[in-house]
Amino acid sequence: MQRRPSAFNANAAEALLDANLQAALGAAEAGFGVKRRKAIMGLPEFDALCDRAAAIKDHVLDHLDTYLERFEAQVFASGGMVHWCEDAEEARQTILALCRSVNARMVTKGKSMVTEEIGLNPFLEANNIRPVETDLGEYIIQLADEPPSHIIGPALHKTKDQVSDLFHTHHPALGFPDRLTEGEALVGEARSILRQQYLQADVGVTGANFLIAETGSTVIVTNEGNGDMTQIFPRMHIVLASIEKIVPTLEDAATLLRVLARSATGQEMSVYTTFSTGPKRRGDADGPEQFHVVLLDNGRSEILGGKQRDILRCIRCGACMNNCPVYLSAGGHAYGATYMGPMGSVLTPNLTSLKKSQALPFASSFCGRCEAVCPMRIPLPGLMRELRSDAHEQRLTPPRERLWLAAWAWLARRPALYHALSGFGMRALHLLARGAGRFAWLPLAGGWTRTRDFPAPQGESFMAQWARRAKTEP
Repeated sequence: MQRRPSAFNANAAEALLDANLQAALGAAEAGFGVKRRKAIMGLPEFDALCDRAAAIKDHVLDHLDTYLERFEAQVFASGGMVHWCEDAEEARQTILALCRSVNARMVTKGKSMVTEEIGLNPFLEANNIRPVETDLGEYIIQLADEPPSHIIGPALHKTKDQVSDLFHTHHPALGFPDRLTEGEALVGEARSILRQQYLQADVGVTGANFLIAETGSTVIVTNEGNGDMTQIFPRMHIVLASIEKIVPTLEDAATLLRVLARSATGQEMSVYTTFSTGPKRRGDADGPEQFHVVLLDNGRSEILGGKQRDILRCIRCGACMNNCPVYLSAGGHAYGATYMGPMGSVLTPNLTSLKKSQALPFASSFCGRCEAVCPMRIPLPGLMRELRSDAHEQRLTPPRERLWLAAWAWLARRPALYHALSGFGMRALHLLARGAGRFAWLPLAGGWTRTRDFPAPQGESFMAQWARRAKTEP
C-alpha cells in the first residue's frame, strides 16, 4: 500500500481483496465491540464519567498555557527536565542530543503514536542508534518493517500464522530456530528476546497517556509491563508527549483512566498504570538517573485556535475505529498516515494539511457510530463534514465531483423540478429492476455496485409520503 493519505481510495480497494487482513479485522471487530459493551454495562455511571472527562479536557484546552507551565515547574522540582519542541524535527534533534549525552547505542521504546508521528525510529537508526520496540504489537511490526495499523493494537492486521512466519524468519539468528505456532509460545519467545534488550539499553523512551500538572508526573497504561521496564532499567528515561495530554490533577487523571480502558480494550483498568515522577531518588532501588519530558506542539497550537479544536480532547482509546465500518473494512494502513480511523480522518488533515489528505474526511459513511462510542464526546462526523466543506471550497475535490454537487445544488433550489425528476427516476428504476428489487450494476454507480447490490426504489419517496399524509390528517 502507498503510505500517503491521498492514496486512501486505492489502498482501500487493495485492502478489500486481502483475505488475511479481512480475517484479522473481523476478529478485531468481534473482540473489541463485545468487551467494550460488557465493561460499560458494569459501570452505570459511565455516561456521567464521559461527560466529566470531556469537561476536564475542555477546561484544560481553555487554560492550556497555565497547566503546561505548572507541569514544567513540578517536573523541575522533582529533578527532571522539560524540553519544548515546536515541530517534529526539533523533537527528533532534542531526543538525539539527549541520547548522545550518555553515548547511547541502543534505545528501548514503549508503544507511542507520537514517536511514530515524528518518525523517531528511522531517524535514530540513521544516526547509529538502535531502537527496539518492546510492546509486543510494536515489536511485530518492527520486524515486518510496517507502521501501526491501530492505535492500541499496532499489529491488529496480522494473523497468528503471519506472526509465526515473521518470528521464524528473524529469530533463528538469535538462537530460536524452531517455528512456533501457538500464541502463548510466540509471546514467550518474544519475551525471552526482549528481556536482554531491557538490560542493555542506554535510554528508554515512552509516550504518555496523560501529563499531570499538579505533580509533574507522566502516566502510561500497558498490559504487558514493558513500559515499566523501558523506563526503570536504562540510565535515562525520555518521555515524548504532545501538549494536549495535560490534565490538572491526579483526580482528573483517575476520571480519564476509568473511561480509557473501558473504551479501548473493554477492561475496567489496564493491567499496568504507571505514574513516573522525576529520576531515581536517593535510596530508590531502581529507576533512571535522568528524567526528561519532551513536549511536542507540531501543529496543536494552531488546532487549538481553530474550529476543529474538539479533536484535541481525544485520549487515543481507539473506540471510534473499533466501531467504524470503513476502518473495519479497509484497515489502518489504507489511511496512509500515523493516525487512522475516524479520529485520524480529522486529526491528520489538521496536523499536515487538507491538501495532502483531503481523501480522509471522505472515508466515512457518516453512520454516527464513532461519535456514539467516543468517551470524549468528540463530534467526529461534524468535524469531517467541516473538512469536506473546506475541501470543496478550496477546490481540492475532483472536478467531476464538484460538477455533480453543483448540479444537485441547482436542482435542490428548485423543489418542484427536484421532486418531479426524483419521482420519475424512482419509477424508472423500479421498472428497470423488473421485480428483482436490486441492481448488480448501474451507470455512474460503479463505486457502489462493485462490492454490493444497489436496492431498487420501492413505493413513494419520503417527501411524497409526507405530503400525502399532511393532506389526510386534520
